[in-house]
Amino acid sequence: MIERQRLLAAYEQARRDLLAERAAEGHWIGELSCSALSTATAVSALLLVAKHAPDDPRAETCRQFAARGLQWLLQHQNADGGWGDTDKSLSNIATTMLVRAAIHLAGEARLQAELLTRAEEYIEAQGELVGLRNRYGQDKTFAEPILTNCALAGLVPWSAVSPLPFEVACLPYPLLRLMRLPVVSYAVPALVAIGQAKFFHHAPRNPLVWLVRRLAVRRSLRTLARMQPGSGGFLEAVPLTSFVVMSLAATRRAGHPVVRRGVSFLLDSVRPDGSWPIDTNLATWVTTLSINALAAATGNVGALGCLDWLLSCQHQQLHPFTHAAPGGWGWSDLSGAAPDVDDTSGALLALDVLRQSSGEAVQERIRASAAAGVKWLLDIQNDDGGWPTFCRGWGALPFDRSGSDLTAHALRALHAWRESIQEPRTASAIERGLAYLAVQQQADGSWIPLWFGNQTQSQEENPVYGTGRVLLAYRDLGRIGDEPARRGLAYLAGDCPHFRPGENRTVPLPSQGDSPVLADTKTGTVPIEETSIALEALLSDGADPSLQTAIGAGLGRLVEAVEAGRHRETAPVGLYFAKLWYYERLYPLTFLVAALGQAVRAETPPAPNAPGKPGG
Repeated sequence: MIERQRLLAAYEQARRDLLAERAAEGHWIGELSCSALSTATAVSALLLVAKHAPDDPRAETCRQFAARGLQWLLQHQNADGGWGDTDKSLSNIATTMLVRAAIHLAGEARLQAELLTRAEEYIEAQGELVGLRNRYGQDKTFAEPILTNCALAGLVPWSAVSPLPFEVACLPYPLLRLMRLPVVSYAVPALVAIGQAKFFHHAPRNPLVWLVRRLAVRRSLRTLARMQPGSGGFLEAVPLTSFVVMSLAATRRAGHPVVRRGVSFLLDSVRPDGSWPIDTNLATWVTTLSINALAAATGNVGALGCLDWLLSCQHQQLHPFTHAAPGGWGWSDLSGAAPDVDDTSGALLALDVLRQSSGEAVQERIRASAAAGVKWLLDIQNDDGGWPTFCRGWGALPFDRSGSDLTAHALRALHAWRESIQEPRTASAIERGLAYLAVQQQADGSWIPLWFGNQTQSQEENPVYGTGRVLLAYRDLGRIGDEPARRGLAYLAGDCPHFRPGENRTVPLPSQGDSPVLADTKTGTVPIEETSIALEALLSDGADPSLQTAIGAGLGRLVEAVEAGRHRETAPVGLYFAKLWYYERLYPLTFLVAALGQAVRAETPPAPNAPGKPGG
C-alpha cells in the first residue's frame, strides 16, 4: 500500500487543483473537448445558410467561421484516413462522413483530393451506408441527420434518407411516447427539421401521405419554435442545432426565426481555434461532481459559496423541450439544458453535503429544494424499476431506456434524503431499483452504463465505470455485502485490466480496417477517470483481504500520476447523445479527488460523533 504521507500529499495536490478550477462565482464550469463531429455539422449549417440567404447581413460571417472550422478539420484527420469525435478518439464512420460532407459543401473537394481519397477509403472499409446504419441500429436519431447532411452535399441520393414522420410533432407531447418513434425523446427537433428536408427534396408518392405532411409543415414548425430555448441551441448541443439549421435552410427557410436563433447560437459557441464542442458546458454536472468529490474525505466541504447558484439551477416550470415536470436539474445553468436523472441525483447528493455546513434557515431552503427533486426522481422511475435519462416510458431506443448508472445514482440520492424527507414511495422505489440492478448485472459481475464508454472495449462499452457507479449505490445503502455487490467487487479486482499486478498499464487498441491507430496519437493508457472510479468502489469494502492487491495497485497508479503531474490527463470516456464521444477537462480531477479522498477517509480513525456515511 502507498505510504500515508504520499497519499495525503497526492490528495492535497489534487484537491487544491480542483478548488483552483472554480469560477469567480464559486461554482465550476469546466471545458468540453473540441469535436470534429460538431465542427463538421456547424460548418455545413453555416455554409448552407450563407448559400440560401446570400443577402443576409450575417452571410459573410457564416462563411468566415465555416472556413476557420474547415481548416481545423483538415488538421485533425487520423492516420487511417478517418476522423474521430475528439482529437483523442478513434476514427468512426459517422464523423468521417460528416467531415467529408463539409469539405464538399465548402467547394474544397478538388483542393483536398488526397485527403478525401483517404477518407473515402476509410468509409468504404467501414461499410459505407450499411456501416453507418449498423453503428446505430434501429435508432434513426443520428443516422438520418448524417445522411441528410450528406444528401445536401450531393454525396448520397435523397432516396437513402428515411422519411421521418415530422407530422407527429403536431400531436400532444404525452402521446409521442406511445408512437414508438424511430428517434429518441430528445430528438423531436431533428425529427421535424430532417423530416421536412426529406419531404421538400424527395416527396412521398402516396397522395394521402403527401397531403398529411403538407398540412403539417407550418404547425410542426410552430412546435419546433416553442421548443427552442433562449440561447437558440437545442439542448445547448451543437450537432442537434446544426442539423436543424441546415435542414430548414435547405428548404428555403434560411430566414426563419428558428434558423436565425440557431445561427446565433453557433456563432456564439465557436472556440478560438475555429472548432466547436458538442455542448456549451456541463457546469451543473461538474459542480455537483466536484462538491461530492471534495466531501469524500470528511463528509463535508464547508462554505463553498455555490449553494445559491446550485439552487437557482433547479427547473421550476414544465420544460418546453421534454415536458419534464418542475423539480429536476439539467447539466448546465444555460437555457438549453433539460432536467435529467443523472444531474438531479448529483444535485441532491451535493445538497446533502452542503446542508452539513449550513444554518437552520438555509437548511430549510435546501430541504424544500431537495423535496421537489426527490419527488421528480420518484415520478420518473420506469416500470422496470430502473431510471431513464429524461422521460419516463420512452423505452424503445438505447438512450431512452433505463440505465444501470442512472439507477444507481438515483438510489444514492433517494437514500441520502430518506430520513429528512418522509416520502412514502421511497422505500418501494429503492427496492425496485435494486431489483433492476440485480437483473442488469452481467455474467462476469459487471454492469454496463448508458452514458459513458471506452473506445478500446467491445461494443465501446465501459463496464468499469458502470460497475463502479453501481457499487457506490450498494455502499451508500449499506448493502456492499449483498451477493451482486460481491460479484461486482470481484470483477473490478480480478477481471478488469486496471489492477492486475504486473500487467502493462496500457490497453491494446483495436485496428481500424487495415490501418491500426498509432499509439502515440490515440493512447491506450488506462484513463485516470476509470482507475479512480474503480478504486473508489473497491474502497467501499477496503477491509476485504481479497481486494487489497487491487486497491494497492490502483492507489499506487493514482498517486504516481499526481507525483508525475499526469493527473489532469483526459480521456474520451464520455458518451453524449447517440454515441457521440467527448472528454471533459474536470473529469480526471473530480474522479481522482473522490477516490483519493475515500482512501484518506479509510485510513483516518473516525472522530467522536463524526458523520458515518461516505461522501457522494
